[in-house]
Amino acid sequence: MTAGAAPRATLRAAQRLRTQRHFKRVYQRGLRASGQWLSVVVLVRPEGGPPAAARLGVSVSKDHGGAVRRNKLKRLLREAWRLERHRLPCAVDVVLIPRQREDNFPLAELRAELLPLVLRALDKRGDGARRRHRP
Repeated sequence: MTAGAAPRATLRAAQRLRTQRHFKRVYQRGLRASGQWLSVVVLVRPEGGPPAAARLGVSVSKDHGGAVRRNKLKRLLREAWRLERHRLPCAVDVVLIPRQREDNFPLAELRAELLPLVLRALDKRGDGARRRHRP
């Protein structure tokens, strides 16, 4: 990196759900919560070893429009995640699914909704695990 250059803000491979197997595991075993702008599916990874950062997966169907709109929506969801990830629990896998809407998705609304939805999904476990995983 050159002097004065900003650090990269991308998600490393270890911070993303990358394979179909990862997504399938979250969809099958994860807990769901929905809000006005998006739905989340959250799966707590097994304990053991150092606490790993939360991992993100984004799922935007073709029902949202053409590739340009879908890619923009994915970028917005990743940016909301990037800005809020320091407040999210560790050792969870989260898939973000935007709700079907005609209007544009405001970043501020996505950010405001993200953490409460993840915590609401974790509360469905009912065993207090949310408090154990909070950073």
